[in-house]
Amino acid sequence: MDLNKVMLIGRLTRDPEMRTIPSGENVATFSIATGRQWTDKSSGEKKSVTEFHNVVAWRRLADICGQYLKKGRQVYIEGRLQTRSWDDPSGNKRYRTEIVAENLIMLGSKDGGGSTASPAMDTSMPQTPPPPAGNDEETISIEDIPF
Repeated sequence: MDLNKVMLIGRLTRDPEMRTIPSGENVATFSIATGRQWTDKSSGEKKSVTEFHNVVAWRRLADICGQYLKKGRQVYIEGRLQTRSWDDPSGNKRYRTEIVAENLIMLGSKDGGGSTASPAMDTSMPQTPPPPAGNDEETISIEDIPF
């Protein structure tokens, strides 16, 4: 049995880039930054490192990303790793590993700052009412959306 599952919490490094492919499907691409901090045992110095992750969302989830996500917004992304390859204009083989988003939870305030402890709202079910004012988290899933 194999498993390809990614779960990240990070902040968008740029606004999502929206486009429509020739088949008519919408796709959103963006990147998120995740950080970790630790204390070096030998020196006692605090250290940190930031990783950047490329994310791709398709169809309705792409539309939602394009509408609600902005640079600096904190999000929880759940999906799978996928590597694609292509030949660049000079004939070199290029590779890019991306996270194909399957679930998304918007965290923090709508302007991108802070975090919140309010419960997530699952909007993956059809006809879910919009979140009440002041609810800063929303969950979006493409599992139940027909293609």
